[in-house]
Amino acid sequence: MKIAQTTRGALMAAALCWGVAYAQSYPTKPVRFVVGFPAGGATDVVARTISQKLGESLGQPVLVDNRAGAASNIGAELVANSPKDGHTIFMGTVSTSINPSLYKKLPYDPLRDFTAVSRVSSTPFLFIVHPSLPARSVKEFIALAKTKPGELNYGSAGSGSGGHLFVEMFGSMARVKLMHVPYKGAAPATTATLSGETIFMFDNIVTTLPLARTGKLRALAVTTAIRSAAAPEMPTIAEAGVPG
Repeated sequence: MKIAQTTRGALMAAALCWGVAYAQSYPTKPVRFVVGFPAGGATDVVARTISQKLGESLGQPVLVDNRAGAASNIGAELVANSPKDGHTIFMGTVSTSINPSLYKKLPYDPLRDFTAVSRVSSTPFLFIVHPSLPARSVKEFIALAKTKPGELNYGSAGSGSGGHLFVEMFGSMARVKLMHVPYKGAAPATTATLSGETIFMFDNIVTTLPLARTGKLRALAVTTAIRSAAAPEMPTIAEAGVPG
């Protein structure tokens, strides 16, 4: 059973803790929608958009519950240990697929404990830097990183999150050494980049593009194989200097 496929963009799937059978009267009470990241990040934004329409369809409130930490493992464990009656659901992300490969022992099994309901969205990540960084292209960023090995730090939603592994892949392919600073979610990581606490990050275009449009951050490229319809003027990283 597949929970989520790993892609260059953030891929979200709603995973449902479900029993063998359920009554036609489901749901009989409000549904708890667990998000493994803090409020304000892309996962939270998508979950809240879905919860409103889902509540209208089901005839019961769908309440978002943010349980941040450990690249969504805290929230996933909570849902895995909840009654399997369909009243507790989980917003999975690319981390749901990645975590079993990164953590020696998880307190849940994503294949055994969850049933995938639907792929919700697939979005590009945006390569964004603090405006103070003297790099206005991917090539300029790489050139700068090579003169400062291990000094350019980046924030992510946590160890094992898409924002972490995508940057590490980029660094490996570009042959530059970068410093990882994990946070409990994308929202605090973005705040850190906005303040200059960290100097760059890869994060969901849903939340970062508006910041780039207003000049609070500078966007260099998108992570996907083709340009994004949301920002067609933005080159892909492959176009901008790191093929593949």
